[in-house]
Formats: sequence, structure tokens, C-alpha cells
Amino acid sequence: MKLFIPGPVQVSEKTFAAFCKPLIGHRSGDFKSLYGGIQSRLQTLFETTQPVFLSTSSAWGVMEGAVRNLVGSGKVLNCMCGAFSDKWLDVSKRCGKDAVGLQVEWGQPIRGEQIREHLKQGGFDAVTVIHNETSAGVMSPLAEIAEVMREFPEVCLIVDSVSSFSVVPIAMDALGIDVLLTGSQKALAMPPGLALFSASEKAMRRAASISGRGYYFDFIEFQKNQLEDMTPSTPSISHIYALESKLEDIFAEGIEARHARHAATNALVHDWVRRHGLEFFAPEGYRSKSLTCVSNNRGIDVAALVAGVKRSHGFIIDGGYGKLKGKTFRLSNMGDETEASVGELLSALDACLTA
Repeated sequence: MKLFIPGPVQVSEKTFAAFCKPLIGHRSGDFKSLYGGIQSRLQTLFETTQPVFLSTSSAWGVMEGAVRNLVGSGKVLNCMCGAFSDKWLDVSKRCGKDAVGLQVEWGQPIRGEQIREHLKQGGFDAVTVIHNETSAGVMSPLAEIAEVMREFPEVCLIVDSVSSFSVVPIAMDALGIDVLLTGSQKALAMPPGLALFSASEKAMRRAASISGRGYYFDFIEFQKNQLEDMTPSTPSISHIYALESKLEDIFAEGIEARHARHAATNALVHDWVRRHGLEFFAPEGYRSKSLTCVSNNRGIDVAALVAGVKRSHGFIIDGGYGKLKGKTFRLSNMGDETEASVGELLSALDACLTA
């Protein structure tokens, strides 16, 4: 079976082989060499001069941690345009924060002006944005949002890039992002269980001033341990081996070439959607580059399509998330997929639709 769902995605044999390397002590010199040895490449990918931290958790751990570290007595604005960004509001409230939701219709992007109108009210410590909302296949304009955030220098910008990291350029420092986080199982095409994040100097100052950060996701603890090329608690060493291997792949291909490959495979899927008289759930100009959320305007039996392509071709696609189940289906092109592999998926879908 091969995964073409929005995550986890297919993992290469090379990455799995690295994941299965013999373990080492996480306080040993060998671990410090491993951890420190990948730092410069991670900083290049994040486009930052700040350290890049590794957390043995899903990205949600750091998403919650960012709220705990950067939101004090002020409010947090949770930008919501789909299932996962909507969830951030609930997470913020469960952390005991004064959380405000900026809700747009699922599939519509978050726009800078919408954020400006909320922040003008004052009293906000942070804004959370999911750059690429996988439930709806929509990518919000990060540069536009970052430009608005410059008008409110006291407010921290927290960005989830789990399904857009290494798919499109995200210049953390140039954009003024205060926390940029991602996870291992989507665009990076690794097994689930590792989160990567970097925090600006402003974010670290804010964290140092806030009590109740907890321990496991305390940014200050990450910073202290990073100075010794270590993590605050026992990490998944296997994931770091896999990350080292994946970084080899990314830099051998070239970052710009990786971006171009995702654009090309995404365009193939878009051409297929148009050819079959189907529609896109997200509007033109704001569609994800790593997956496509297809509107079921033809009334296709989505469950039958999902079952058929799995049974006949061994490909697994997604039949729509949450309230969009059956009304949409999602096709991923992220990670290691090529024009050839995506072409195989689309040929299989052609066969199933014809049948």
C-alpha cells in the first residue's frame, strides 16, 4: 500500500533505514555530534540565524507549548480556516488563556486585514496561524500576514508550517515570525513523532517573563540544553537519525529544486481536477502546494472511489475530513513524490472513475 493522504505520507526506504540505526546514549558525545551536526542545515531550511529545536512529540505539542510560552495575561488570536486551525482555539482555552477566534469559512484564507482589525482592539500577546490548512487545502498568504504583524511589534506571530515546510519558501527571520514550527510526518516525509521549531529573540524574551510554562515544552529549557547540543528530556534518537538522512536528501536535490518539484506535482493534480470537471475547495491563488482538496461537485461516491483505488491499485487517498467527508476528497503530493509517482496515482483514479 502507498499513502497519498495529507499525512503521514510515504517514507522512503533510505529514511527508514536511517530510522533503524543502532541507538546511542542521548547524553553522549556521539549524540552531541549528531544533534549539533544537523543544526546549520536546519537553520538554512528555516531561514533563520536562531537555533532550531527538536521535540519528541507531534507538532501539536509545540503548538500548545507556544501558547504556554508566549501568552501571559494578554489575549491570543487564533486564526481559524479549517479543522486544525479551529482546534487551536480550543487548545488555547484549555491552557487557561484568553483566546479569541478569527473564524473564516473553511477553505477561505486568513487575510492580513482581518488580523489587523482584531489586533487594533489591543491587549493581544500572540497570533496563531496555520500556514497550510490540510483539512481544506488552503494556504494563507504568510507575507501579507507578516506585513500586518509589523504594525503590532508587541504581538508574537506563531506559525504552523507542518504541511508547507520545505514545500514553499518560508523565510522566518525576514518575515518576522516569532515561532515557526513543523512536524516530521508530512512535507518532510518522515515517520510521525518529531516536531521541529525555532523561536525569535523576542519570543525567547517573552517566554522568560512568563510563569506556568510547564517543563516538557518550556522554550527556556530547550534553549539551555541546545547550548550543549542536547534536548531537555530523552529524545527519539531514531527520528534524529532519520532527519539527518532526510536533510542529506533535501540538500542533494537542492531546496529550490524541491520547491519546484512540489509545484510541478501539485500542478499535475490540478490539471487532473480540471480535466474531470471537478472543482477546488479553496479559491484560486490560495490553494495548497502540497495537497489538493477536491470539491465533489459531480456527486461522486467518494467512499467507493477511496475503496476502489485502494483495492485495485494499492493507493490510499483521503475521503474528506470532518464535516467535509464525502463532500471533498484530498490528494497529497508532498514529501518525496515525483511527477511519475503522482502520475501513477492519477492514472489509477482515472481507471476507478471510468469503472
